[in-house]
Amino acid sequence: VNVKIKGMVQGVFYRNWTIDTAKQLGINGWVRNRMDGSVEAVFSGKTTAVDAMIQKCYSGPAAARVTGVEASAWNEPVHEGFERKSTK
Repeated sequence: VNVKIKGMVQGVFYRNWTIDTAKQLGINGWVRNRMDGSVEAVFSGKTTAVDAMIQKCYSGPAAARVTGVEASAWNEPVHEGFERKSTK
């Protein structure tokens, strides 16, 4: 699943929170900042874990102020583990 998180989500450790939370849930994928100020992530794993991760994205870390979460299908391969990618 490809997820775009909007709001005050950069400069508040959102990517670090995403990595930690995804690893706790056993999710594979990646996360990165976007030039438009949003955060983008790809989550792959058990449906229940991915659904839980998407729900957690609505709150994120304490300093974040999420205004929207958009999830869509992701059809590209996802490597094992969870990583931070460069800003795009």
